[in-house]
Amino acid sequence: MRIAVIEDEKDLAALLAFQLEKEGYRVMTAHDGKSGYELVSSELPDLVLLDIMLPVVNGIEVCKLIKKQKSTQNIPVIMLTSKSEEIDRVIGLEVGADDYVTKPFSVRELLLRVKVALRRSSREGDDEQIMVMGPVTIHTGRCLVTVDGAEILFTTTEYKLLCALAESRGRVQTRDHLLRHVWGHHTGTDTRTVDSHITRIRTKLGPCGDFIKTVRGFGYKMEEE
Repeated sequence: MRIAVIEDEKDLAALLAFQLEKEGYRVMTAHDGKSGYELVSSELPDLVLLDIMLPVVNGIEVCKLIKKQKSTQNIPVIMLTSKSEEIDRVIGLEVGADDYVTKPFSVRELLLRVKVALRRSSREGDDEQIMVMGPVTIHTGRCLVTVDGAEILFTTTEYKLLCALAESRGRVQTRDHLLRHVWGHHTGTDTRTVDSHITRIRTKLGPCGDFIKTVRGFGYKMEEE
């Protein structure tokens, strides 16, 4: 497994590389956002550790670029931030990051989060399952969503959220449940993060976005009209 570490603090980047290599990972590093994104685009690592406060291009913009490109959008991104404000965590998750770690952090905790993200990512490519709702088709083995046969591009988090709703079609899913299910842990993040992702999913699905119903006071459910 190959991991890209994009971190402008060179001592920290070297420490992370050392610890990850001890665990058997191959590590590549970059120290600014521009070279970091170029590294990810060319090398296609299995996971990215991405600092938010980067020179040239900040981590939020780098994450947006990674999740926008078809070749890189399914690569898990764990964001590293020295800021403790909730808004930074919310923005990171909203642009498609799979997880975040606030500095200073335990290397042991970070390694655990890396393993969880890689394990979750590898499972997504396992047994093919096809879910159909009207013109919407989800191919889980290929992480592919089509509407009337045309492919729709989603970020990793948007795709996971759509699958969570489709797998439980007709049943109400609370915002708290979706946060835990999609992001994989108790984020402590405002549930408005779920709302903003739902808005983007509906927009991308076009008229089929109406399949996702808001259940006031509870959460969301997906069902064909």
